[in-house]
This record gives sequence, C-alpha cells and structure tokens, in this order.
Amino acid sequence: MDWNAYRTHLGANTKVFAQLSPNTMKGLQTLETVPAEHKHLDAKTRELIALAVAVTTRCDGCISVHTVAAKKAGATKEEIAEALGVAVALNAGASVVYSSRVLDAFENQPA
Repeated sequence: MDWNAYRTHLGANTKVFAQLSPNTMKGLQTLETVPAEHKHLDAKTRELIALAVAVTTRCDGCISVHTVAAKKAGATKEEIAEALGVAVALNAGASVVYSSRVLDAFENQPA
C-alpha cells in the first residue's frame, strides 16, 4: 500500500465529510485535543498507544496518520513493535473473553 497516497486521499475525503457534517468533525477535533491538555504522557507514548489502538480497531487511516506522528515523536521501530505486541496480546485475550460469552450464550439458549 502507498501510505503517503492513502493519507493524501484520506485527507481530501475528510475535508468533504467535514463540509457535509461539520459538527461531527468539530467533536472529533475536540476529542483529539484532550490528550494534549494532559502532561502525564509524552507525545511518543500517546502515539504508541494510538498505534496499538489502531491495530485493535483495524483502522488504516489511524495507522497511516499515527505512524507518521510516532516517527516524528521519536518512536523507534522496536518501540512500535513492542506496542503492537501489546495490541496482539490484548486481541488474543479479548478473543478468550468473548469465547466465554459465546459459551454463556449457548448455555442460555432454549434446546
């Protein structure tokens, strides 16, 4: 995938969406500024978290944007890999939890 072209395309489509639904975009912009107000996590840590979340939510746009931001914030490939390892572990753990829910649902269905 050409991530730079994708990011450009995504930016153009986001502008169209912002014209169609300006309040939605204002709300998103408000949410995106919240982490910057807090000083407990540095930019690199926030971007590593964002990448892990992007993987768990399967968001190519987030991956594209936050990979650039993580690199600019000084994240190394090794640090990104470690954060992604957390995402993989969390997804695997979530699969076990939701497997338990399936078993519960099965047990609670009429015969």
